[in-house]
Amino acid sequence: MPRPTVNDIAREAGVSLATVDRVLNDRPGVKARTVSAVQEAISRLGYVRDIAAANLARQRSYRLVAALPDSDSQFVETLAAALRDAARTAAMARTELQILRYPAEDPHRLAALLDALPPAETSGVALMAPETPVLRDAVKSLRGKGIPVIAIGSDLPNTDRDHFVGIDSRAAGRTAGVLMGRFVGRGPGQIVVLAQSMQLRDAIERRHGFDAVMQAEFPDLEVLPTLETHGSDATLRAVVTERLRHAPGLRGMYVMGSGHRALASTLADLGLTGRFVIIGHELTPHTRRALLAGQIDAVITQNLGHLARSALRVLRAKVDHAPIDAAQEQLRIEILIRENLTSDQ
Repeated sequence: MPRPTVNDIAREAGVSLATVDRVLNDRPGVKARTVSAVQEAISRLGYVRDIAAANLARQRSYRLVAALPDSDSQFVETLAAALRDAARTAAMARTELQILRYPAEDPHRLAALLDALPPAETSGVALMAPETPVLRDAVKSLRGKGIPVIAIGSDLPNTDRDHFVGIDSRAAGRTAGVLMGRFVGRGPGQIVVLAQSMQLRDAIERRHGFDAVMQAEFPDLEVLPTLETHGSDATLRAVVTERLRHAPGLRGMYVMGSGHRALASTLADLGLTGRFVIIGHELTPHTRRALLAGQIDAVITQNLGHLARSALRVLRAKVDHAPIDAAQEQLRIEILIRENLTSDQ
């Protein structure tokens, strides 16, 4: 049986081909009753639009933007490289990607960059950013201009963002709690938690998940208040050194974001390398070396290639008002230890 065409839709709905085209492309100037008639015809006929062919015929391109913090985080640099690789592969699908970097601790600068994006040249935006009031306003403004916005890596659930691409951060925190408790073992002790910023949604959810497991399953271990580093190596060194002075029962350290290199340097200078169980997130060149050297006990990570490809696919789907394949876009939480680290990771 031949696939239905736009001509079939027009006949079924009793409208012109031009009207069908306007409805399919969400163009204004069509009465609500007519839109309903066309949509009902599409449903009855089982019409499935070939979006790629339609875009090719119209010479349409997806001009996408990814806004990432400008820091020395190896995770962010690895993600940026993965996004560039995904964009090169997606070039055949008429996809272009611009990566914007903004000062990590300056949400106002990020908002200004987003506000300056020309709507006619911006199909969609992917954001990795803290959920601040000024960012919520910026996302609302982009959506008001008809530009889809997705969050990547760290969610922005209280904004008007269209979708989130990344792992379940609360589940990742629970996973870290199980690993910490089992690696440390039974008995009293204290656990230090380090975060770049508790304004980041992934840090908030990881901490909630971590605390839930520690309180329920390892009540003898006291989880101390989070130490924020704001991406500064000097701040990390200062807060960790100070905490060590007042935590004689310290047995473990949970690093919820960046800072592994600075922590390794601090512990080495204090002669404490290997003294504590260390659980962290994201496989980077440093965490890989630290795992192999036995300086980190476990890393909870995700496939950044999958994350990058998924971000571009989801943004294109949002631009086209097309459905998202939830199973294809679901990212798995991965646990790496020295014994299962392979050469291609």
